[in-house]
Amino acid sequence: MSGHSKWASIKHKKAATDSKRGKLFTKLIKELTVGAREGGGDPDANPRLRLAIQKAKDSNMPKDNIEKAIKKGTGELPGVIYESMVYEGYGPSGVAVLVDVLTDNKNRAAAEVRSIFTKKNGNMAGAGSVAWQFKQKGVIIVSKEKSEEDNLMNIILENGAEDMQTEDDVYEISTQPRGFEAVKKAIESSGIEIASAEVTMVPDSTVNIADKGVALQVLGLINALEDNDDVQNVYANFDIPDNILSEIEQ
Repeated sequence: MSGHSKWASIKHKKAATDSKRGKLFTKLIKELTVGAREGGGDPDANPRLRLAIQKAKDSNMPKDNIEKAIKKGTGELPGVIYESMVYEGYGPSGVAVLVDVLTDNKNRAAAEVRSIFTKKNGNMAGAGSVAWQFKQKGVIIVSKEKSEEDNLMNIILENGAEDMQTEDDVYEISTQPRGFEAVKKAIESSGIEIASAEVTMVPDSTVNIADKGVALQVLGLINALEDNDDVQNVYANFDIPDNILSEIEQ
């Protein structure tokens, strides 16, 4: 899981910019709509919708927007039908990339994703060529300032977490997808603030990017994919050392 929390930190900073441009809300509305369409409008009985609602609330989306998106998914309001797809590819230095898409136009989405890979020094790959390198996990990140390590470890293990690693100034907790919510609730019930929590795709191993130029190319590809309106999530198996990340962020 090395490198995941650093990328999560980058995404967290980027989300603030996305929100100002309205991109984040657009992606969240799609997820709410599709979640409600596939599993029904009751979040208590629909884990995907429940997580989407929590993400929307965490991003300060107005309650009215959330409710409208759900009603479009259940058919109570008219709305666009989105299709879900996953594209696979490789970035600079052989970094494996998974791209989750929700779109109302598959041909447009496929062409745009392929174009981004080509322009950003990557290439598309066939179905299954990249996905095997990732596993779905719940990942919860807690700042070291918010809890003592032993206390947090006891809480998460008692509630079914798989593991906890320390990286930089955070604890990174991993769970099975089905146990994610129980662990998250246990941490919150203990009064410990969570920096981020998501069910995501975590790579089995990572590609170390020790060159600043290559790191910029990799991040350029990831950012370009995430900026596309049809792209919901991007997962990759790169690991950029702290010193290079610091130079890039300056």
